[in-house]
Amino acid sequence: MANDAAEMLEAAGVKNVRTHDDAYQLGQGIHEMGTARMGRDPKTSVVNMHNQVWDATNVFISDGACMASTSCVNPSLTYMAMTARAANFAVEALKRGDV
Repeated sequence: MANDAAEMLEAAGVKNVRTHDDAYQLGQGIHEMGTARMGRDPKTSVVNMHNQVWDATNVFISDGACMASTSCVNPSLTYMAMTARAANFAVEALKRGDV
């Protein structure tokens, strides 16, 4: 893939293109996303804006499953922020007796 990319760049006129192989290890870049989409409607999503599962109010999903996509950066901090927000909401909901 890197060689193909280099060929395309060179064909486009880029000079001094170099490729390298960092010996990728299986599992180093895994950020699965999108299997439990967040949304406003239980007909089209799995969790609400608090990462609470529509059909099981005592279940919260706060990993990448609730995100349909991500940018080109590592989403770990976003996961941590969503988890903190969901945990705070869950604690308050428990105090109110909503879960």
